[in-house]
Amino acid sequence: MYGFFILRNWPNDMISNKLKLIIVCICFSFLSGCSLVRWKIDNDESSLKSVGFTQLDISLAEGGTLSYWRGGQGQPLLLIHGFGGSAVTTWKDEMLALSADYDVIAPDLAWFGDSFSAGEANLTTETNAIIQLIDALELNNINIAGISYGGFVTFNILNNANQHNRINKAIIIASPGPYFSDDDLTALTERFAVDNPEDFFIPKNSDELRRLFEGIFVAPKMMPDFIADQIYQTYFAAWHKQKVAMIQSLSADRDTLLTAPIATTPTLLIWGEQDRIFPVEHGIYLSKKIQAPLVVIPNTGHGVTNEQPEMVVRLIKTFIESEKL
Repeated sequence: MYGFFILRNWPNDMISNKLKLIIVCICFSFLSGCSLVRWKIDNDESSLKSVGFTQLDISLAEGGTLSYWRGGQGQPLLLIHGFGGSAVTTWKDEMLALSADYDVIAPDLAWFGDSFSAGEANLTTETNAIIQLIDALELNNINIAGISYGGFVTFNILNNANQHNRINKAIIIASPGPYFSDDDLTALTERFAVDNPEDFFIPKNSDELRRLFEGIFVAPKMMPDFIADQIYQTYFAAWHKQKVAMIQSLSADRDTLLTAPIATTPTLLIWGEQDRIFPVEHGIYLSKKIQAPLVVIPNTGHGVTNEQPEMVVRLIKTFIESEKL
């Protein structure tokens, strides 16, 4: 869910050329004062625009703006990112590949990327914003994929009596839905040596950002200080109060979700074998609870869409196009 500028999963024969490019960009960054993270954002957005994606937005009823990217043709496929980053940092590679077969719509959740809401910072507001987007675009027969916090949003949509009939199939990635306990949150804080979950998920400086990334990704990362500072300023410095409220309200949101009947929408679960945020045991339990197939990807952490984009694309396409996985 955090697809930022770090060295990860490049083939060996590409490393030298990539390193040369990075060195040139670093030198340019130092000499010009330009942000290397801003360069990465511009490069990613240009690649999306080159295959027909457009960034659009809608006004939210409660006040605010929901930004989204749309490209491709075919059956609607809604991609919902997790806590941190944006639609592009989480889903860029999947967007490029899946737009060949689907009408891909990837929104920035409120208080992330280019979106914000005047509503209360919680799961209900996030879900309602996505429903407003679905209504504005008059979407039906939708396939929806959500990772981590985006999985909570997906569950909430599936449990909405007025919305679940509009959903064809759902893909939940690294998200336990409402099936996590307060003890699970306590275990998370102990794993990462923090007092509260928000202390882990919402870094306040570059050192805490590195701790977050170490918890999310399996592969070693290279993150010089100036890049860490730029990532923090770009993705975490703004809307701090709202992001804290979202994490702090998660237990109450869970309790609300638990009161709803289990949705019958065909669902696929995807998990990283080495997920340290929501360990794979959560996926196994969820699979049994909602009677959904579970695919566990080896050597993968919580950042599944960034670490294994080609596998995610194959799984999403196979699940959507097949009666059975």
